[in-house]
Amino acid sequence: MTNPGQDIHALAAELYPICRSITGSGVRKTLSRLEKLIPLTRHEIPSGTSVLDWTVPKEWNVREAYIQDLQGKRLIDFQNCNLHVLNYSMPVRKRMTRAELASHVYTLPDQPDLIPYRTSYYSPNWGFCLSQKQWDAIPEGEYQVCIESSLEDGAMTLAECVVQGRTDEEVLISSHICHPALANDNLSGVCVATYLAKSLLASPPLRYTYRFLFVPGTIGSITWLSLNRHLLGRIRHGLVLSCIGDAGHFNYKKSRQGNAEIDRAMIHLLQRSGEPYGLHEFTPYGYDERQYCSPGFNLPVGCMMRSVHGTFPEYHTSADNPGFLKPESLAGSLRFLESVVELLDNNLTYVNQAPYGEPQLGKRGLYRATGGNGIADANMAKLWILNLSDGYHSLLDIAGRSNIPFPLLAESARELECAGLLRTASSEHSLVFRTAS
Repeated sequence: MTNPGQDIHALAAELYPICRSITGSGVRKTLSRLEKLIPLTRHEIPSGTSVLDWTVPKEWNVREAYIQDLQGKRLIDFQNCNLHVLNYSMPVRKRMTRAELASHVYTLPDQPDLIPYRTSYYSPNWGFCLSQKQWDAIPEGEYQVCIESSLEDGAMTLAECVVQGRTDEEVLISSHICHPALANDNLSGVCVATYLAKSLLASPPLRYTYRFLFVPGTIGSITWLSLNRHLLGRIRHGLVLSCIGDAGHFNYKKSRQGNAEIDRAMIHLLQRSGEPYGLHEFTPYGYDERQYCSPGFNLPVGCMMRSVHGTFPEYHTSADNPGFLKPESLAGSLRFLESVVELLDNNLTYVNQAPYGEPQLGKRGLYRATGGNGIADANMAKLWILNLSDGYHSLLDIAGRSNIPFPLLAESARELECAGLLRTASSEHSLVFRTAS
């Protein structure tokens, strides 16, 4: 029997050394590995394509980069850590002094053992990222500096895995795939999403269609939105996944709407998890939720994290390595997402078919007068459902009002439906009410 946490961790460790960016061969190599687990549809968007207010940049690839002394000894080598190169560096090959090199060196003086992650996607530049200790160890003198990179017309690669449901209404799961050598941010989201998709593909079709996006941060989601406006009306719920593999507790950032069904579902599950959690209002800064939630689209997309980006010392440094990921945290994130899927897929709105007075449950074998608290809870669940199933209140609404766990409500609703006491409300009826309210 496989251990999902160990499997997800092994995948992240395998992908970790690949040099990814917003374009280039590293992204394609990463997607090729994911395709061994799930089917992906790739989209190659040519450089220069206009997407909303942005333009797809030239494709960047790097083959070699180093700082070496005049005797040929390499002091800094991209082959040892791909964070050493400023992401999207222009090519350079020159001899220069340490003083001349200093303006192209990035360090973390407050974290002298760590290499920072830095980018220059949209401003021409070149540079090296070093630990402060590495930089301090380089004496005055002259050095040979080389970055063998290319910035050429090419394409940006997007990928998606669509798990078809019984309806075309969609749940969007998005993770960014553009960071090199960063395990929690971003590989935890990429790898957990892959295993969630793998699980859903092996299960009977769900009510919703689940669309998994693997896109470069910011420019990738903007491009997908620009090219897929015809699909956006199908999206009912969405999550952006990042930083879900460390030892921290769950944090959830609400969608721009603030009270969307995905927000209420996440809050309900977090509140009943028995574990600490953090809840955050929407802000227009963070991951790709800010693109999906931009005012013109205003999609119901929140962001699921463990440790919040920018709040842990390993963030965007060489310390965000596979050792920072915890297999048990990865497995826990997968389990939590599976519970989100279960809730969303079963959050139906019903209409009571015997609304005048309380229907007699005992004669239908649905009410038991003896037993422990479990039976009493099941009875109360049925009574709450019958009372609030007016075509306007979903099971999640009832869970919030009754404080009864959602799985018990869903099970009780199925029993009532089988007994002819409930029918599902039309989606149009429910949607009209929610829009009006």
